[in-house]
Amino acid sequence: MDVPKGYRLKKVLMDPDSMDRTLTRMVHEMLERSRGGEDLAFVGIRRRGDVLAARMAEKMAGAVGTQVPLGALDITLYRDDLSLLDHQPRVGKTEIPFSIEGKRVVLVDDVIFTGRTIRAALDALMDLGRPRSIQLAVLVDRGHRELPIQPDYVGRSVPTSHSENVLVFLREVDGEDRVILVEAEDAQG
Repeated sequence: MDVPKGYRLKKVLMDPDSMDRTLTRMVHEMLERSRGGEDLAFVGIRRRGDVLAARMAEKMAGAVGTQVPLGALDITLYRDDLSLLDHQPRVGKTEIPFSIEGKRVVLVDDVIFTGRTIRAALDALMDLGRPRSIQLAVLVDRGHRELPIQPDYVGRSVPTSHSENVLVFLREVDGEDRVILVEAEDAQG
């Protein structure tokens, strides 16, 4: 496993088995809270949240015996730091092939940090309709919120410093399943 340049590995937080167990636990928590998954739909934030949402939808379908609506949301144009990104940001595709009206939407992302990504996702979702409710599921909560946003379902909470970062690798995107904690090489410590 490669660690991005400028960082050093501090800890492996999840391996493939622990990631799978964590997603299974989160889905069971959702089933308990939603009384069997009625009117539930998964919407994953692109680029890794959508992969995690697909895995959760598959686990949910196995538990309830029916397919759960699944969509993917691109938030590029809703970001509050768009002007700080590349002059021509790469905009992905939002694919939500069902109406979110009246649905209990579970918004899925890999890591929550400041909350700004989730704020952008909420804005994008609300432009598509009025769901009955929106719940947030994240694989890792690393703290340091700048906005009053808290996930409803958390795979793992990992307190971090600002010089640390949580990286999620998924086999569909990166060829492997793993979550690691890294630290900037120039960080004091």
